[in-house]
Amino acid sequence: MADVNDEYFMSLALSQARHAWDLGEIPVGAVIVNAAKEIVSVGCNRTIIDNDPCAHAEIVALRNAGKILDTYRLTDLTMYVTLEPCCMCSGALIHARLKRLVYGAKDPKTGACGSVFDILIDSRHNHKIDVEGGVLESSCSDLLKSFFKMRRSMQKEGRDWILERGMTRFWQKNR
Repeated sequence: MADVNDEYFMSLALSQARHAWDLGEIPVGAVIVNAAKEIVSVGCNRTIIDNDPCAHAEIVALRNAGKILDTYRLTDLTMYVTLEPCCMCSGALIHARLKRLVYGAKDPKTGACGSVFDILIDSRHNHKIDVEGGVLESSCSDLLKSFFKMRRSMQKEGRDWILERGMTRFWQKNR
């Protein structure tokens, strides 16, 4: 795997993001690799289908990696994620002791790696994560913009994204 680089792994994270879209989720994907550039774990947003507010792509990938490696300390691993992590996910990355984070698009509303908050480089933490943003930024950003444009268009037409995917919202299950 001598040809692999950050763009390669971000393209795999984008594949996970497209999978999230297909599932009816906000299209965010994550890939975790080890120092040998081997894929350890992948994840995509699953908050709606799992009824889990914590099932962001980063958390899903971290949980999978922990199970696969049989440890909660994920040292010497790099995560590639298509959208800048939020405060919750940034905290999880610190507690997992991740070595490096590479993200694609900035999140101007809830980004916690420099856009709105700067959780990962706060000097009060006992662990520091190397952070690089902007890898395949336009591809990651365009996917999210397309998704939300499509959802707004459907909403204007009176169409329901969730119901058209054959899913039911929790408050509609007992009807």
